Amino acid sequence: MPTLIFINLPVRDLGRAIAFYEAIGARKNPQFSDDTAACMVVSDVIHLMLLTHSKFAQFSPRPIADSHATTGALFALTEESRACVDAVVARAVAGGGKADPRAPQDLGFMYSRSFEDPDGHVWEPFFMDMAALSAEMAPAS
Repeated sequence: MPTLIFINLPVRDLGRAIAFYEAIGARKNPQFSDDTAACMVVSDVIHLMLLTHSKFAQFSPRPIADSHATTGALFALTEESRACVDAVVARAVAGGGKADPRAPQDLGFMYSRSFEDPDGHVWEPFFMDMAALSAEMAPAS
């Protein structure tokens, strides 16, 4: 069985957070969801646990950071193409997020953008062209 990852995110408005993540393609797993938390399935191995602030506080004695003011983590996910990177950012904006809190990057072999969810958590979808990377890293003859 592959290792699964569950990313726990504090959210101010659980309904709004669920709608946002559904807008970018995640699906809610009702088996692990209630009125204080929602398990959002991103892929077979990536899950987001959206937790109300009171629920999140049960897991950590530290104060909850204001993700609009500070950065505690950046979450990068691969996409199939440059067009898919742009499409997920467009879906994030349509779902209530903010596009490109940092300027898009185009390194030739890698293209990335970013978006914030309604709670300020930053996601960085990117596409890496492995053929272009291999060509760039090949020794000069």
